[in-house]
Amino acid sequence: MLTAVVTRTGNSVHVSFPAAEGEDGSHSDVPPKDGPSPIVPELKELAWTSGAFIVFAVLMRLVLFPRVKKGMDARYSQIRTEHEDSDTTRAAARAEVAEYEAQLASVRAEAHGRVDAARRTLEAERTERLAAVNATIGDRRQQAMAAAEAERTAAQGDVESAAADVVARTVELAIGKRPADEVVRTAVSASMTEGAAR
Repeated sequence: MLTAVVTRTGNSVHVSFPAAEGEDGSHSDVPPKDGPSPIVPELKELAWTSGAFIVFAVLMRLVLFPRVKKGMDARYSQIRTEHEDSDTTRAAARAEVAEYEAQLASVRAEAHGRVDAARRTLEAERTERLAAVNATIGDRRQQAMAAAEAERTAAQGDVESAAADVVARTVELAIGKRPADEVVRTAVSASMTEGAAR
C-alpha cells in the first residue's frame, strides 16, 4: 500500500512517498505489459471511420451537392433576371426622359414662338395707335393753330382799330384837327405789318 508523508515548515508543504515494506523504490523488476498503442488506431476504428466517411461522401455527392448546386443556379438565374429587368427598366426610363426633354423643348419653342408673335402683334398695334394718336394730335394742332391764327387776325383787327383810334385822337390833340380815319388805319396797318415782319 502506498503511503504519503506530509511535512509542513512555515508556509511550505512537502509531500514524500516512502517505499513500502519489501520495496526498494525501483520498478526494474516489474515486467512491462503489452497494451494498445496510443498512436496507431485499431482496425475496427479504421473500419467505422472509413464507412462513415464513405457514407458521408456518397450522401454529399448524390443528395446534398445537387441540392446546393440547384439552389445556387436558381439564385444565379434570379440575379441575372433581376439585372436584365433593371437594365430594361433603366433603358425605358432613359427613353422616357429623352422623350420628356424633347416634348419640353418643343413646348418651349412653341411658347417662345407665341411670345414673339404676341410681341410683334403688340408692337404693330402700338405703332398703329401711335400713328393714330399722332395724326389726331396733328389735326388738333392744325385746328388749334388755325383757331389761334383766326383769333390773332381778329385781335389784330381790334388792335389796329384801337391803335387807329388812339393815333387819331393823339394827332387831333397835337394839331387840333382830326385826320381821316382811312389814312390813319392804312398807316397803322402798314406800321404793324412792318413790325411783324421784323
